[in-house]
This record gives sequence, C-alpha cells and structure tokens, in this order.
Amino acid sequence: IKAVNGGGGRGMRMVASMDELDQAYSLAKSEALKAFGSDEIYLEKYLQNPKHIEVQIIGDTHGNIVHLHRTWLFPYSAGHQKTWSKLSPAFLFLPQQLRSRICEAAVKLMKNVDYISAGTVEFLATPDNNFYFIEVNPRIQVEHTVTEEITGIDIVQTQIKIAEGYSIHDPEIAIPEQKDIITHGHAIQCRITTEDPANNFMPDTGKLIAYRSGGGFGV
Repeated sequence: IKAVNGGGGRGMRMVASMDELDQAYSLAKSEALKAFGSDEIYLEKYLQNPKHIEVQIIGDTHGNIVHLHRTWLFPYSAGHQKTWSKLSPAFLFLPQQLRSRICEAAVKLMKNVDYISAGTVEFLATPDNNFYFIEVNPRIQVEHTVTEEITGIDIVQTQIKIAEGYSIHDPEIAIPEQKDIITHGHAIQCRITTEDPANNFMPDTGKLIAYRSGGGFGV
C-alpha cells in the first residue's frame, strides 16, 4: 500500500496477508495525510529483496541519447529510508545480460519522448532476473556525483552546453558514442538519517550538538 503523493519511503506499508490489510490500510492513509496533505493511496505488487537500479541518461536537441551506466541504491532501513545512498556502477550486483536489458530499456523509453538534458530512469531488479520500471526523474539528482566520478563526465556542465544547442558529441561536451563510454573504479555516496530505534525507527528530530566529518585518503 503506497501513498499517491508519497516519497522517501513515507506512506508505505507492506501487506503479507489479508489479516494485515485493514491495519496497514489505515496506517498508510493516516501517514499519507499527515506527510503529504492527501490520504490517497494505491496498491502495487510487493517485490522481495529487489535492488534499486538507476540509469543516468543524457539527451540533446540533435536526437542523441546515451546512458552513463548504472547506479545501485543501497538497502533501505526499517522505515523504508535509504541508509547508504548510491554505489556506482552496479556491475558487481547484476548479471551482464540483465544490466544490458535495463540500460537499453532506459534509453528506449527516453528516445520515445525525445528527452533532452539529464534525467534518471529508475527500476527495481529482482533475484529472478526480472526488472520493473518505477519512474523517471526529469532532472539532475543529488547523486549525480557518483556518475561523474566513474565516467569523468561533468553532468552539470553538459546540461548547460546542451541548452546552448551543442550536440553531446561536439568537442564542447565531448561525450563519446555509447560503446565508448566506459567507467573507472567505483564511487559511493552516503546519506545520514536520524531515526529512533526505540520507536519503530520513526524519523527522529532534535538539536545537533556535534558533527564530525568523514576524512582520510580518497574521502
């Protein structure tokens, strides 16, 4: 059960049996109303142990669209919030054939709408090697830096150059053909959340009295 206007794991309840439906229905509607001002909800298939895969897309005004490989969203907490955020690329976690199918699906979708600039196509991949479309984020995301780190492509600058009318293959942008876009190494972006483990991992609030930044070689 999910909130129509939901996001970030809010307004979401998993139902494993009919006995759980009434309570989950009420809780989802209540949380949706408090968080989003609307208690509209819908039902969708529950996918067990999926991997959240995001494909970064770049399109220009000349009909060129390429993907910048995959990013894997790390597991979720008890409150459906992302704990670690992004690891790129997702090579280690998906079979080659499935990786190719997901990227091809993302490019096909964006070509069908003549997409321009940066965007992200999101999927869920399941252990049986199927995948399911979630949504398109028609904008640059906070997590774009992991893609930049492994591809060497400045996505922010690319957006500006595309808006100026350049092709992604022009020297001013210099993104190669799809077959020549390769990745180097791995990049991880982490997310910090505040949750109360004594209260069913509900989001917690309070005054921050200290902050220690991560450091060290490569950080």
